[in-house]
Amino acid sequence: MPNRDPITDARLLRQQITEAERLLWSLLRGKQVCGLRFRRQHPVPPFILDFACVSEKLCVELDGDYHDLQPGKDLDRESWLRGKGWDTIRFSNDDVIANPEMVAIAIARHLGLEYGFTKRSGGISSVADRQRIQKDRQQRKLNE
Repeated sequence: MPNRDPITDARLLRQQITEAERLLWSLLRGKQVCGLRFRRQHPVPPFILDFACVSEKLCVELDGDYHDLQPGKDLDRESWLRGKGWDTIRFSNDDVIANPEMVAIAIARHLGLEYGFTKRSGGISSVADRQRIQKDRQQRKLNE
């Protein structure tokens, strides 16, 4: 990605969300996990964090296969963020896709919190809701 304004880059990344990011965001958004407010694609120049809980200074990073090829770069990034007071926790995309709620539980435990989930009002909240809606849509298309 070309170096531009970090806010512009973050907006672009929000539009190009991966399936793993979409699943985890469906749990983290709206203070659903332990009442914590998370932001997605949060700029901390020169970096953009996948998910950030600013109040706890926690960076949640989701790693695709390409991260296996750049462990030194990831460690340098974590070190820089640690110097700015940020803690980083990493998960693979595969872990999130397999069980997004377990990832949310791990985030709560990492912060020393008892996991609690409160469904947000007025929207699709959980992965199960999204799957149910998707199945309903597919069934309606088959019936048409």
